[in-house]
Amino acid sequence: MKILVPVKRVLDANVQVHVKRDGSGVALENAKMSLNPFDEIAVEEAIRLKEAGVASEIVLVSIGPAKAEDVLRNGLAMGADRGILVQTDESVEPLAVAKLLRAVADTEQPGLIIAGKQAIDDDSNQTGQMLAALLGWGQATFASRVVIEGDSAVVTREVDGGLQTVRTSLPAVVTTDLRLNEPRYVSLPNVMKARRKPVQKMKPEDLGVSVAPRLKVLATEEAPARKAGIMVGSPAELVEKLRAETDII
Repeated sequence: MKILVPVKRVLDANVQVHVKRDGSGVALENAKMSLNPFDEIAVEEAIRLKEAGVASEIVLVSIGPAKAEDVLRNGLAMGADRGILVQTDESVEPLAVAKLLRAVADTEQPGLIIAGKQAIDDDSNQTGQMLAALLGWGQATFASRVVIEGDSAVVTREVDGGLQTVRTSLPAVVTTDLRLNEPRYVSLPNVMKARRKPVQKMKPEDLGVSVAPRLKVLATEEAPARKAGIMVGSPAELVEKLRAETDII
């Protein structure tokens, strides 16, 4: 079975975010960029399925600028087999991403698509669901465990107040949550090997998909600064301050 894994290049999770002076967005110039953490978990899960003999090939897909090849190479160094870069300098919205991925899936015919549940830059959490709907496939979101049984996938997913287990026939779309696995360390020899793995490049128009934006960002603002904390000398003093200065007590 072939597994398709979408991966996105995002601002590194450890980088302090700054808003552009004109409020048009987040400043990305010279900032460290990385593979979206939820996508990294998806790559790891696909590799584990291949190591278990369930999958035969892992194909990564990224949509973005030429520099997005970096995150493809990172996933290839983890153990994926080949990559596809749909190159565009436009900011692609979730629906357009889903349409591009559907076009790639129509060509590649994977048995399973594993995607991060959301990207940490826009937190949209929409692409996996839209992709499943466009393909007409079953879906299981927020997966914390994935087991392939014959022609179906049994997925344990995190819901409010507990866990839920669902079964969906293959092919299907599964989106990953944080507790699914711990991504592996990428060794230097594997980084070198990843440089020789194939990465196919194409444009959105090659797939017949328009990435023209439908949304307009009106303004982006810095989060308000948090007030400085205070130290109290005793629990009684804390209770007194809560009673006098807040509505908590």
